This record gives sequence, structure tokens and C-alpha cells, in this order.
Amino acid sequence: MKEGGGGWLLYEWRRRKQLSLLFIFLLLSTTFILWSSWGPNTSFLTTISSSLSPPQQQQQQQMQQLNPDFNSPLMPASAAGEVKKVADDDLSSSPVTSSSINTPPDVNVNVNVNVDINTPSPSSDIQAEDNNKHDDDDDSTTHHDNNNNNTTQILVSDSKQHLLEPKKQDSPAAENQSCTNFGRGKWVRDDTRPLYSGFGCKQWLSSMWACRLTQRTDFEYEKLRWQPKDCQTDDISGPKFLKRMQDKTLAFIGDSLGRQQFQSLMCMITGGEERQDVQDVGKEYGLVKARGSVRPDGWAYRFLVTNTTILYYWSASLCNLEPIDPRNKTTYIAMHLDRPPAFLQRYINRFHVVVLNTGHHWNRGKLNANRWVMYVGGKPNTDRKIADIASAKNLTVHSIVKWVNGELRKYPGLKAFYRSISPRHFFNGDWNSGGTCDSSTPGALEVLQNVSSDSLASGAVKGTDVKLLDITALSEVREEGHISRYSIGATPGMQDCLHWCLPGIPDTWNELLFAQI
Repeated sequence: MKEGGGGWLLYEWRRRKQLSLLFIFLLLSTTFILWSSWGPNTSFLTTISSSLSPPQQQQQQQMQQLNPDFNSPLMPASAAGEVKKVADDDLSSSPVTSSSINTPPDVNVNVNVNVDINTPSPSSDIQAEDNNKHDDDDDSTTHHDNNNNNTTQILVSDSKQHLLEPKKQDSPAAENQSCTNFGRGKWVRDDTRPLYSGFGCKQWLSSMWACRLTQRTDFEYEKLRWQPKDCQTDDISGPKFLKRMQDKTLAFIGDSLGRQQFQSLMCMITGGEERQDVQDVGKEYGLVKARGSVRPDGWAYRFLVTNTTILYYWSASLCNLEPIDPRNKTTYIAMHLDRPPAFLQRYINRFHVVVLNTGHHWNRGKLNANRWVMYVGGKPNTDRKIADIASAKNLTVHSIVKWVNGELRKYPGLKAFYRSISPRHFFNGDWNSGGTCDSSTPGALEVLQNVSSDSLASGAVKGTDVKLLDITALSEVREEGHISRYSIGATPGMQDCLHWCLPGIPDTWNELLFAQI
């Protein structure tokens, strides 16, 4: 019995040893096959899943039906879709972590979470080098500030960062949702500029502002485009503008710089080409040339294709002006500091966008020449503090912004902008004392400040629904864009360092306006 029992045990031990060796051999063979079939675009989880036999897959499905929260240790419930996404996006060089695989499907996942942007793949290095060359050709230009002799250089963004910037969208809301300050940014060269010909646009552009028609020979100022920092803005075009303003009216109300912005926009919309489908509707707004006047108080034009009306009304002070004695042609004019222009009061219910500005007529010489007398509360002003020019201007700007803000509550479809002051660039004197602006290069190319250079304008709109169209600082660095000594019919020895050549800086003001309407 002992020998028989021992023989059986010996036999059983040898049989199990053989089975163990066979099992080890099969396991090694299977591992080798699976490893050799695991390519660069194939996840280990995908390989294991594909190696499951139909009975095993059926068993896993049954377990999931019995318990919806069941996750197989070999294939997590959310893994299959995520692994397929990785393969479809061809992100083989970007490792996928378990955290990205197990993220619920309703969460927006960035599968590149583990990519080190500072150590890109060799192919990324080649692309970055090409982008650097392109950016250097287009944007890396050095200029000198004539005022402080400091060198200002366009900063070229890291090409790696360009790879991570969001793609420009078609929706204006999506493009501008991250833009908090359109006045901060830089001027960059753009060879697609200008947006209209300086030789054309005779239908809308005054010849005195068309510098291409003068003896000026340098026109590099036409090639610079304003790029707001951290903003993606939609390029303006006639069809885009008219579509956005279909069945709407845009009104510019202000001084001659407002008139420049109006003419600039008309040229931008039409591309400087003659348009026969644009109707003069000035009579609808009382904008007709009075007998003996050099020009009417404004202009209004309607694009019939979209029923879009664009108008300008001259109001240099943004005050309501009334003749004290209407029967006397030389009468003094009541300048109501606390009342908006009668034109704006009468027609604001017809406007959908209104752009206001004032500034350069606020000096004692202009007030005396125009025979303007300050009124407050319907009576001649007797407050010495208000009689100061700066204080009077401050009262007027705050008063009109407050009034317009009240009108916005009456007309929910109305958008109002107060445009900050356009800077002057008279050097070595003023307009009547030999001041010049002969520079042919910008004073600088970047604006890095976060606050407006026009504290009066920014303070007036603060806490209201009237938006600030902040153009002061970005225009301040563009001293070469003025008409200078090239004005047609200018007085010898006098330069225009207040108004701008067109095409030119006011085109940018309209681009920023377009981005915000």
C-alpha cells in the first residue's frame, strides 16, 4: 500500500509540473504576441479589450446590465471613448493619463494636459523656427521716441505660444468676450492696409484730409494695424458692417475729429468706391445747408441694401446752443453746459448706436470767437468755479453722459459710446506759433497702460452703461499720422497737428467701434 500510494503521488506531482511548464510557456507566448502587436497608436487598454474572448465580453456586458456602476478592471467604462479620441486626434506624442481617461464625457477634456510646452517634439521645433522667421519679417521693427530717446521695439510673441492661442471665431461675442481693454496693445505692420485708397473715396472724403492728394511722399503710416492685447477682433468690411447694422442708424455727434471718424467709416464701408445705392437722407434730420453757410450742420446717408443709416452732426462742445436774441445775427449764444444738443434730444429715439466726442474747442479763444456764454440751469453762470474752462468741460461731459445713460433705459436697443480725446502733437509751439509735427515714424509702437489717458472721459462713463471708446493712448504714439504741413490750402508756416491723414488713425477708431457693436 505504501509503495502504491507513493507511486501515485509521484505521478501526480510530475503531471502538475508538466502542466505548470505548459502554462508558463503559453503565458510567455501570449505576452510576446500582444507586445509585438502593440503599435504607437494603440493603447494597452485597447489591446486587452480586443483580446477578450466573446464569452468574456458577454460576461462583462451582463455584469454592467446587472450593476450600472460596474467597471471592469480591464476596461473602465469611460476609457474606450477617450482612447478612441486620442487615436483619432493623432496625439501619439502626448501621453494620456488615467485622470484624463476617467473624466466624465460631459467635461471638456484637454488630452494634452501632460505636454511640456517648453520641450516640444522635434517637429514642433521646426514649426516654431518657421514661425519665428515669419514674425521677425512682419513685426520686429525698431523705432525711436523723439521725446525721450528711448528705443521702443515691437515685441514678437513666442511662436510656441502661437500654437496654443485659441482659433479665431466668427462670432463677435466669442471673439471679444476676453477683451477688457481695447486701448492696450501694439501697432503691427500689415501689408493689406490701407482699407481704401487715399486717391479715391472722393464721394465721402474731404480733399483737405486726403494726404495722398498732397505733396507728402511717405505713407508707411498707412501700413500699421492696431492689435489689442489678448483680443481676437473681427476684421471690418463693408458687408460685415452693413449686415451687423441692418435696419439700424449710427450717429456721430461731436467736433471735426468726429467728422473725420464719420468720413473714415464711409470710406471703409464702401472700400473707397463710388456707390449709387447710397441715399442722402439729410433732410430727414434737418441737415441741410442754410443760406450763407459754408456747409450744413451734418450729413446723413442710407445704404439701401440693408437700410443702414450713418450720420454726423457737428457739436463741438456737446452743449445745447441757443441764440440769446434770434433776431440779431451777431447775438451771443447761450452755451447750456448741463443740457445735451437739441439735435440729440430730438432724434435719439431713432438711433441704435451713438458716438459722442468733444475736447479741442474748450479754450477761451474758441468761446470768445463763437460768442458762447456759459449757462447753467437755464441762466447765465455766476459760479466762478464753473467759469474755469476745465471745470465747465467737466460739467458738460458728466452731464451729457448722465443724460444719455438715462435714455438707454428708455431705449433698450440703443448703444452709446463716449470717445476719448484725440491727442494733438504740436512740437516747438502751437498751431498759431510755429508748432510742427514733421516726424515720419511713430513715437512708439506699444501701449501697456491699463487705464485711459483721458481721465475725464473714463471718469464720466464709470458706473454707467455708456461705453468708453478709448483711443487716446494708441493715437498718442502715432505722431507721424497727422496732416502736418501737407494740408491743401494751409496757411504758410502753419501745420495741422490736430487732424489726421485719411486713410489713417481714425480707421482704427472705427475698427474698435465695430468690435464693440
